[in-house]
Amino acid sequence: MTWLITGGAGYIGAHVARAMTGAGEKVVVLDDISTGIAGRLPADIELVRGSAHDRGLLDRVLAEHAITGVVHLAAKKQVGESVEKPLLYYRENVTGLAVLLEAVVAAGVRQFLLSSSAAVYGVPDTDLIAEDTPCAPINPYGETKLVGEWMVRAAGRAHGISTACLRYFNVAGTDRPELSDTGVFNVVPMFFDRLTRGEAPRIFGDDYPTPDGTCVRDYIHVADLADAHLAVARKLAGQGAGEDLTVNIGRGEGVSVRQLADLVGEVTGRPVEPVVEARRPGDAARAVASADRMTEELGWTARRGVREMVESAWEGWCLRHPEARAQ
Repeated sequence: MTWLITGGAGYIGAHVARAMTGAGEKVVVLDDISTGIAGRLPADIELVRGSAHDRGLLDRVLAEHAITGVVHLAAKKQVGESVEKPLLYYRENVTGLAVLLEAVVAAGVRQFLLSSSAAVYGVPDTDLIAEDTPCAPINPYGETKLVGEWMVRAAGRAHGISTACLRYFNVAGTDRPELSDTGVFNVVPMFFDRLTRGEAPRIFGDDYPTPDGTCVRDYIHVADLADAHLAVARKLAGQGAGEDLTVNIGRGEGVSVRQLADLVGEVTGRPVEPVVEARRPGDAARAVASADRMTEELGWTARRGVREMVESAWEGWCLRHPEARAQ
């Protein structure tokens, strides 16, 4: 098989591309390099620069490389930005996916894996979020991911495509420093950024109904996430036409924001007391995955812990911000 990975030069995409090629899969990456970095990919992975909105380019790539499966990672993914620019998110995450699916159907591709998100669930009142937990997204980002799932499944049923939707929980860490996340949108790099600037980390709300009053989240190492993509891709290759799979990708273990802040203090050697600010609208008290389906159906389970995520992320941060280590 040959897999096309859209957004494959991004933080998650590069890890997925490397995991798949390392396991012997043939991979081609499509990325417009708007947020991706070409240097994340080794020389033996071909990078096609362009957009998943470009139907002509998609037709050529799918045909020239005899693509048999697609892993679709290219998307906008900042929750706050999605609230400010909902039409941008619907255009990028929904319209772009529609163009890609049309090209996939025309080319006769029979496997399609969608990068989705736990944001599709919204803020369910449950200890563990399972795949059958009702979806009620509370922001445009989550809405676009849920609509994307609907589109992928419908196209799969109509055109005999085996499909999978992977609902990521909180992704952190890096397999190697040069592959680290360059954004400052998730909690771990946000903590690093504050410490590097000599400021205390921020915690939004400490009066939630949780053991220490701060939000509890499920964190997954990006290398484990990449391995999960490989497991699902191989599962798809063996499925019958039109079958579909929806799975959570998490560890099934909750870590509070305060616990995470304490761990960041240990790893960086800067145990600074966080500043507590007002709650952010829409933050759930607890969002932890039930990860049983991935284990039962694919024999996959996360192997890396939260300390390893923070330690590896810190190495990546220091590579890009040498002043952080100097302090």
